[in-house]
Amino acid sequence: MTKKDHSVSRPVVMMAVGHATVDFYQGAVPTLVPFLVAERHYGYVAASGIVLAATLLSSIVQPLFGALTDRWTMPWLIPLSSLGAGLGIALSGPGDSYVLTWLAVALSGIGVAAYHPESARLARTASRGSHVAMGWYSLGGNVGFALAPVVVSPVLSSGGLGASWWLVAPAVAGVALTASVIRSLARRAAVERAAARGAGRDDWPVFLRLSAVVVCRSIIFVGLSAFIALYAQQRVPGGSATGSAALFTLFAGGAVGTVLGGPLAKRWGRVRTLRVAYGAGVPAVAGLVFLPGPALYVFAALTAAALYVPFSLQVTLGQDYLPNRVGTASGVTLGLAVSVGGVASPGIGALADLVGLRAALAPLIAVCALAWLIAGTLTEPDADAGSGPAPRPEAQPDAGPTAASGPAPGPAPGPASRPEAEPGAAAPGTR
Repeated sequence: MTKKDHSVSRPVVMMAVGHATVDFYQGAVPTLVPFLVAERHYGYVAASGIVLAATLLSSIVQPLFGALTDRWTMPWLIPLSSLGAGLGIALSGPGDSYVLTWLAVALSGIGVAAYHPESARLARTASRGSHVAMGWYSLGGNVGFALAPVVVSPVLSSGGLGASWWLVAPAVAGVALTASVIRSLARRAAVERAAARGAGRDDWPVFLRLSAVVVCRSIIFVGLSAFIALYAQQRVPGGSATGSAALFTLFAGGAVGTVLGGPLAKRWGRVRTLRVAYGAGVPAVAGLVFLPGPALYVFAALTAAALYVPFSLQVTLGQDYLPNRVGTASGVTLGLAVSVGGVASPGIGALADLVGLRAALAPLIAVCALAWLIAGTLTEPDADAGSGPAPRPEAQPDAGPTAASGPAPGPAPGPASRPEAEPGAAAPGTR
């Protein structure tokens, strides 16, 4: 068993905790909206504006923060952005000004956007290239998002919007818990970054295709997250409880898929795993949309698992496609994957007003098919992302001294060990 196959380390766990803390505030925004509607009598347009304050700005500025972290090491940005995300939600409740509420939620969205690029870089350092470890880091974000309704709703139900001040507490706790680990990882990442500088070439065409897959995935999952509760109430007898159960099933299926992604990638490779997952997602989304009754829950779980199996793999693929711009790659594949779908959700809602919710959700099947088709054009970074001409598979850096000792080494250990020693699992200099 190689070093990267060892159990998940404490630094990975702490980075997952920090990720959960920040993504908690992404889940807090949709949870906050019903209370704003009830107490301040916001209409649907005003409520949608609050959601867009977080998702739209986050989508725009996330790659910008990635570009900044590619130029400078910025570990201090992680605690600062965590506190910004928490402070924004805390400030959204007091007062009754729509503009100030919008700005507060926008501050939270910017905090979330600033967090992900540098955090993903340090998580990769902590994971030492392990797909399984990166899967647990990604799972932290899923858990934080899912916990938001469980925490935010009781706080605001008991104290109203004025109690939103209490919601800064998770950010403070997350910063306190992860500060020492971040300092340690930042020192290690700086050394690895210097060693890896210029060690590979950035493959922008393939990265852009991967980004298109990420956008498709985000539109599907965020769209379903926004409307599945209402859709379940229409398709399954039982009232409002059916909607809550459907939303929980969606989140639980996503958590399972995130954990499965790493082991499947070790067995099949990352690109093949993406293709299989999105291929399975097409009938899963179709079943969710068209089958009534309890089958909706089964297909909701299958859909979420199919969409989250690739989640952490897309992050490491993006980092390997752009080895000299890891921050940019992380900002797009990790942060943008969550936020960009929120920009498309109002379009789904507008279509639902015209033709009904089932017809509005049906195009998501085609979006998933598009993701599957584009994923079929991706290649493993070990064949395309090195510096200079693409090396033979047997001559990968991990093959040791024999890979560079002269003429063709023959069918030696390379192919047999390739799944275990997948060079794409770690950027140059991260071992």
